[in-house]
Amino acid sequence: MEKKLYRSRMNKKICGVCGGIGEYFNIDPTLVRIGCVLFAACGAGILTYFICALVMPERPSDQIEGQ
Repeated sequence: MEKKLYRSRMNKKICGVCGGIGEYFNIDPTLVRIGCVLFAACGAGILTYFICALVMPERPSDQIEGQ
């Protein structure tokens, strides 16, 4: 089955972008969030996050996360 990148429905704080990236790469979303905060401190992180939130589709409700 083809692996696809989605915003997370279950593991989200704002829009689910970091949770979705963590699920895609099978890493802890907290590490992705820390990286996002560090990237935001450099300048373009906040804009990048919201662009990803607009571009990344949300996981369909018929798909169970973790499978």
